[in-house]
Amino acid sequence: MDRAAEALIAQRILAERPGDAILGEEGGESGQGRVRWIVDPLDGTVNYVYGLPEWAVSIAAEVDGVVVAGVVAVPRHDEVFTAAAGQGSWLWAAGAPAIPLRCNTGVPLHGALVSTGFGYAQARRTVQGEVVAAVLPRVRDIRRGGSCAVDLCSLAAGRVDAYYERGVNYWDYAAGGLIAAEAGARVAGLAGRPASAELTIAAEPGLFGELEELLAGLDPERDALC
Repeated sequence: MDRAAEALIAQRILAERPGDAILGEEGGESGQGRVRWIVDPLDGTVNYVYGLPEWAVSIAAEVDGVVVAGVVAVPRHDEVFTAAAGQGSWLWAAGAPAIPLRCNTGVPLHGALVSTGFGYAQARRTVQGEVVAAVLPRVRDIRRGGSCAVDLCSLAAGRVDAYYERGVNYWDYAAGGLIAAEAGARVAGLAGRPASAELTIAAEPGLFGELEELLAGLDPERDALC
């Protein structure tokens, strides 16, 4: 289903814009041009396989390397999240008018509901378990949804207060990151670095600072020595 969905998405994009490039989770990069589409055809594959609803189709558009538009569709919830750079982010639910999104503000770290995720390699999961065990007593609670794209959209919609994860790929957060940012969140890594597979953090700027400081002291950008 991952491969079939990506092939369908690429076919439809290129039918309208044959000169654009595409970076897909399954097929890698193809084409050249100022505009590049970042495609995760099925983010949250394990949820999909198990029949859990938190999986999504995530598509972002870059111009000269900068993400300018993003869409995350969550079919089982009949929800579509969209954003355009400088124009805000929106939730389109079935049969309802579009809702402008704003992330929660004024939430201290001890009152924050924080979303995160875990990798599959033992060396990574070991450290992630240590990190989340240290974070849990310092926050309201932890949520593990299983889809980076959905987590970032949940942050934009105020359904969680913050998000962090090590090991997510660009196609996981390209669209969701813009949606969260346009809803008022800061999306970045540690020490002023951009969001990346090393670590991605997202929250309203004040809470971001508190969470970043906590995570920095836990050395989360590492894997266990096995």
